[in-house]
Amino acid sequence: MFRTKRSVLVRRLWRSRAPGGEEEEEAAAGEPGAAAAAEARAHVCGGGRGCCPGKAGRGGRASAGAEAELKALTHAVLKRLKERQLEGLLHAVESRGGARTPCLLLPAKADSRLGQHWYPLPVLLCKVFRWPDLRHCSEVKRLCCCESYGKAHPELVCCNPHHLSRLCELESPPPPYSRYPMDFLKPTADCPDSVPSSTETGGTNCLAPGGLSDSQVLQEPGDRSHWCVVAYWEEKTRVGRLYSVQEPSLDIFYDLPQGNGFCLGQLNSDNKSQLVQKVRSKIGYGIQLTKEVDGVWVYNRSSYPIFIKSATLDNPDSRTLLVHKVFPGFSIKAFDYEKAYSLQRPNDHEFMQQPWTGFTVQISFVKGWGQCYTRQFISSCPCWLEVIFNNR
Repeated sequence: MFRTKRSVLVRRLWRSRAPGGEEEEEAAAGEPGAAAAAEARAHVCGGGRGCCPGKAGRGGRASAGAEAELKALTHAVLKRLKERQLEGLLHAVESRGGARTPCLLLPAKADSRLGQHWYPLPVLLCKVFRWPDLRHCSEVKRLCCCESYGKAHPELVCCNPHHLSRLCELESPPPPYSRYPMDFLKPTADCPDSVPSSTETGGTNCLAPGGLSDSQVLQEPGDRSHWCVVAYWEEKTRVGRLYSVQEPSLDIFYDLPQGNGFCLGQLNSDNKSQLVQKVRSKIGYGIQLTKEVDGVWVYNRSSYPIFIKSATLDNPDSRTLLVHKVFPGFSIKAFDYEKAYSLQRPNDHEFMQQPWTGFTVQISFVKGWGQCYTRQFISSCPCWLEVIFNNR
């Protein structure tokens, strides 16, 4: 008996579903060690939930009954799609979001029931192909590349699971991977240069295109064309030039099938450290940096965690900064302009002329730093980024 192309596509999609299930379902099913494993994963590095609790949902599969119900529901949804839509969805799933794939537009009101819960189609497909523990649409965020981005009540909604990201939950305190005193946000009188520099490594004198120094790139009078610049570091050495960002969204990656942005793999590095080379090879799809209405978002597209430190991620009254761990597939609002301006001293012209690291975000690939690591400073991390925002 010959299978149609549609049925083959549906079968391939089901086989490409996300591994894992929910710890709650596992524990309820009586699987040995499930509850203990979930509790152990929830108390990483000193207790408390991390900003990405969905990472914990990668244990064994759910019960056979729940699996059969999910399979039937998924097949019912997929069989309603056109062949071209199935091909686009399969391409998105198999490339893990690395390829540019079209939106999968379906009726917004076509919810589906699974067990005791009703799920919108975008949430259901994300649950099947990305996060089995996903429960509600408030846990995800649309990427700016999606046609449904910014639309409140569309008739058709995009259900491409790789056009959404999982939101980090900052309401729950993340593990104390690192704490830094807030005093370093204050300007110093002996720094006449207005170029922000790394808090651990200091400034550099690398040349940018056209023979301009980094200082000239950042201080070009009246230049509002870029909203941030990005520096790539390997341990204490900066690699390549400052990358000036004009477009609202930037991909920063090492190896991306259809990458268009800052390719770290094309930079010439003299670092022979095995650890640096190992981490560099794990950057993969990297991150997506996006300037949106409410601030700057970082989406982790890679297969490994990233670590972020930003002055606007924490309580303004706190005298310490946390380094936040962001798992693959998750997004975090790494920078908030309103918060950053509120942290400055008001009506202080001299302050505006001084370097202020509150307009800088640091991102380390794969390796964290701080109290729970042998690396106490980000300058000890193998591969990391410094994002310096234009505050003019």
